[in-house]
Amino acid sequence: MLRGKMCGCRLGILVAAIAPASGIAGQTADDAAVRVSGFGDFNYSVTDSDRREGFRLGQMVGHVTADLDEGFTFFGEVSLTGGDTEYAFEVERARLRYDFTDLFKISAGRVHTPLGYWNETFHHGSWLQTSAMRPEMIAFGNRYIPTHFVGVIAEGGLPSSSIGLDYSVGIGNGRAGDIARAGDAGDVNGHRALLASIRSRPISIAGLELGVSFYSDRLLAPDGSDANERIYALHAVLDRDGPEILAEWAHVTHDPATGTGGFPGSNAYYVQVGYQSPGSFDSVKPYARVEQVVVPTGAYVFAPLALNYDGVVVGIRYDPSRLLALRLEYRYERFEAQASSNSVYAQASFVLAGS
Repeated sequence: MLRGKMCGCRLGILVAAIAPASGIAGQTADDAAVRVSGFGDFNYSVTDSDRREGFRLGQMVGHVTADLDEGFTFFGEVSLTGGDTEYAFEVERARLRYDFTDLFKISAGRVHTPLGYWNETFHHGSWLQTSAMRPEMIAFGNRYIPTHFVGVIAEGGLPSSSIGLDYSVGIGNGRAGDIARAGDAGDVNGHRALLASIRSRPISIAGLELGVSFYSDRLLAPDGSDANERIYALHAVLDRDGPEILAEWAHVTHDPATGTGGFPGSNAYYVQVGYQSPGSFDSVKPYARVEQVVVPTGAYVFAPLALNYDGVVVGIRYDPSRLLALRLEYRYERFEAQASSNSVYAQASFVLAGS
């Protein structure tokens, strides 16, 4: 239902909570054929910027997993997000997968692009992550990297090896005309996107993950021209019940498809540090994050999109029960061509378990 790269403590809590109702343990194969769960959050914010303050119902997310046949599984994720006049419904992920062996599994559908760490580990449902919001470079709806991918992906690994190696390779539609979206209805210009990633989780260092990712496409730029896109990403993570250190960097280059080169690339990164308090305070987790998106003036595709960003986040997460998390978060932000702003967010996020 959920990827196993989540913090071991949080994943164990979630499985234990859902299993009795959903057939993960102790039920027959027929009973366990379909499993349902979900996430939600409720927010309150104050800010000195011109953005809206007040109460906000966050994203409501539903998950369904179906065992279709031996080796075949389906996973689906849908969301409802509130707007000014209505709720927007979105199919976030829809994946059909066949597991040949641990070394080779093949999936088809709409997934979160396996670029870096956060985008493949913390999906929709803010309860899954330490902070209230995702880093700007991989925020849903942001145009820096493609957060969704429609196509075919092969993956697998050697989890029992000393270096815990696994991989993903895929081919699919490139970004749509609105480069914040995946090419759900087909590739807009007939050039397929390619991706590859390699990750290592050494057995000797619990919670450590190192990874490198690559993405290549010829996208349709906002001005209507074709542009060659290359994305290179690195991440280093130490995720334990005590310290949490997440660091990720992505470099994006664009050049005209006509062959004219020499345009500067863009860079983005974040570093997040958290610490699970020990002993009787283990339900409290303070955290902090610094992040930045840097787009040079001469960048071919990104320069007109005003993507430059600086941010500092400081917060505290409190889990009063297994399926509920409360957060208080302060954010300093500066978006391109805007004055810096200070905001405080209060959030309650939760897990919905069903069958």
